Amino acid sequence: MFLLNILKAIILGIIEGITEWLPISSTGHLILANEFIKLQESEAFMTMFNVVIQLGAILAVIYLYFNKLNPFSPHKSEIEKKDTWNLWFKVVVAVIPSVIIGLPLDDWLDAHFHKFFPVALMLIIYGIAFIVVEKRNKNVTPKCTDLNKFTYKAALIVGMFQVLSLVPGTSRSGATILGGILIGASRFVATEFSFFMGIPTMIGASGLKIVKFIMHGNSFSFQSTIVLLVGTAVSFIVSVLAIKFLMNYIKKNDFTIFGWYRIILGVILIGYWLIAM
Repeated sequence: MFLLNILKAIILGIIEGITEWLPISSTGHLILANEFIKLQESEAFMTMFNVVIQLGAILAVIYLYFNKLNPFSPHKSEIEKKDTWNLWFKVVVAVIPSVIIGLPLDDWLDAHFHKFFPVALMLIIYGIAFIVVEKRNKNVTPKCTDLNKFTYKAALIVGMFQVLSLVPGTSRSGATILGGILIGASRFVATEFSFFMGIPTMIGASGLKIVKFIMHGNSFSFQSTIVLLVGTAVSFIVSVLAIKFLMNYIKKNDFTIFGWYRIILGVILIGYWLIAM
């Protein structure tokens, strides 16, 4: 039983590592995967697990972009250090809407939207959005191609788009990348800023889930702790590869293929849901 749980945690870690950064919804995929790959753990543990393994994914961003995100680097000039601090301040501004709106709604969203049909519906809706936005922007030159020129106003607007991703199936990276593109950022700038927004957002969400898990009278056994650590470690390794793939991919391609993937998967899942009813 324990070894089977470890194997399932590895599979879920792979799913998280891939889907966290590609704009196809990691939480949505994990909820759907739970229909077929069920860990032998409580529902409370699974709700917490699906969020906390995102820590592995966010550690991949810190690992890959450590120098860019480090304002104390001795290899940076004073201007570069100032730009790094400004980037962090913009990230803080961007996550404020999710903190204000997300914290009070966390339990309500868990109860009403961590379900099969809402996830499938959001996959389709935002899949269509990606296709429409990319078609509209086909011959449009981005206004912002330098992350240092991404304004505080732009950061706040993208932060509002992140609020939309509180609904499972939306995709945090998908919503924020779409927001960035809509206000004139290049795909590269929008994607990098989305990655950096994820650091405080996902660390905060993971911490919140762990606290709630413990406060509701749950505890970590040795085996459940190992399962959680394995899933997190795997998501870190796979995330490193997924981030490198995505950043290379968008240098020559747009997000249309991800839009079609979302739509096809969403339609298949709705069909499965209707049959299983």
